[in-house]
Amino acid sequence: MKVLFVLTSHAELGDTGKKTGFWVEEFAAPYYVMADAGVEVTLASPEGGEPPIDPSSEAPDAQTSATERYYKDAALQEKMRHTKKLSEVKADDFDAVFYPGGHGPLWDLSESEESAKLIEAFARQQKPVTAVCHAPAVFAKVKNENGEAFVKGKKVTGFTNSEEEAVQLTEVVPFLVEDKLKELGANYSKKGDWQPHVVRDGLLITGQNPASSEGAAKELLQLLQKK
Repeated sequence: MKVLFVLTSHAELGDTGKKTGFWVEEFAAPYYVMADAGVEVTLASPEGGEPPIDPSSEAPDAQTSATERYYKDAALQEKMRHTKKLSEVKADDFDAVFYPGGHGPLWDLSESEESAKLIEAFARQQKPVTAVCHAPAVFAKVKNENGEAFVKGKKVTGFTNSEEEAVQLTEVVPFLVEDKLKELGANYSKKGDWQPHVVRDGLLITGQNPASSEGAAKELLQLLQKK
């Protein structure tokens, strides 16, 4: 089995002068769920090369056994330095795609035509698509076969307005994930702040927050193993 992980290339947190990127735990936990099950994982990003890490995800209280494993995994960190460009990958070569979160995707992947076309190709080929935390923002420009929003009428979750408020970035981000998904016509649901919440609707899997990333990956693995 082969799964493509798509990470952000965006490093600037709006005009705050602070940095952002992908959330380490939301990559590491799902990556090891896949790798430990023998899945071949390919990494890609809009610009290729090394994606930026969100500094907040390196804070002591954001660490888990998966992140600690990642920091000691020299081979994986080397692989991370050489992600493929989105323009170089295609859905035909993979069984599923996984988008880790972090605030970065709100700026680049949500606007990326290449990312939107890639997700549309996975959907056409009846292959699972997974996104966690802020990453459901990547569905902003994705269309279904009828030309409507990809998530219209679908059950989804993603980072909540109250969680964004808790990290004090409501006025910094270009849009709120919860609002965007609702605006696109999705059937959005959530649990309490920072509680694990994974939603599957057919071949679409979404997770609410960092606590949901491993659960989302396990849900994806189960789907792949059934095929």
